[in-house]
Amino acid sequence: MSAARKCEADAPHVPVLLDEVIAALAPEPGERHVDATFGAGGYTRALLSAGVQVVAFDRDPDAIDAGRALEAETDLILIPAAFSALEPELVARDLAPVDGVTMDIGVSSMQLDQAERGFSFQGDGPLDMRMSQAGMSAADFCNEADEAAIADVLWRYGDEPKSRRVARAIVAARPLTTTGELATVVRRALGYRAHDKKDPATRAFQAIRIHVNRELDELSEGLAAAERVLKPGGRLAVVTFHSLEDRIVKRFLRARSGGTPAGSRHRPAAAEPREPSFEIIARSVRAGAAEVARNPRARSATLRMARRTTAAPWPVYGDGEEA
Repeated sequence: MSAARKCEADAPHVPVLLDEVIAALAPEPGERHVDATFGAGGYTRALLSAGVQVVAFDRDPDAIDAGRALEAETDLILIPAAFSALEPELVARDLAPVDGVTMDIGVSSMQLDQAERGFSFQGDGPLDMRMSQAGMSAADFCNEADEAAIADVLWRYGDEPKSRRVARAIVAARPLTTTGELATVVRRALGYRAHDKKDPATRAFQAIRIHVNRELDELSEGLAAAERVLKPGGRLAVVTFHSLEDRIVKRFLRARSGGTPAGSRHRPAAAEPREPSFEIIARSVRAGAAEVARNPRARSATLRMARRTTAAPWPVYGDGEEA
């Protein structure tokens, strides 16, 4: 039975590209793997069934609470933290280095389906969007940020071509407290009609969610942390769902595997070349037609995978830029 089929029997949610992720990680009994985005535990269950110990991270308290029963019954260690904290959390528990790290980036279907979490406008709920259920909420941002800051977030993280117009409308409609109110403001600002193919509120919700949760910064920091905790030969598998995420993973692995073009007299090298810390083990993978038919969310998913070399981790500056 494949990993995906087993998970369908064991869990209510089957993660995207499950069989491909498990094949990339190639778990062997006795190994230790990190599921950096535990969620409903789909990847974790598949890894546990392969006989490995799993250390799973999630910053969502609901996901951690829901996983406690599985933790009590299996060789699973749950850590309530963002995956950017991989290294210190593993080191503090004497769990590093590890044989594999997997990441499923972005908001989970469970979070989207719960109106009270405020991630989606499909059901009206409080304007929240916080994965950790702590810190700045989407309502805080919409009601307190200035117009320029809101426009920048909509443009940068949502590719909203009329970001200034939408930001102006948000500021004029304050205070906003629910997802329905925000969606209505965005639609009116952009002249949305019910028969239009795509709801323009989708772009705004994606942008604000990414900003509130620091998702792209978390991804960059998490990739660097995975580089530091993986042992030589350890495998990394990352699933992304939109181009902003995939671009970060692609550039990270291209640089770390020595794929960045060398400098020339027209474009000097930015730094001294470093020994590759990863090797690409296969080309990127997309979901097949059968999986997309079962799970439409899989349509935009991309899996990238690499194997850790014996080279030292690359240094990074405090802002995430490579030294």
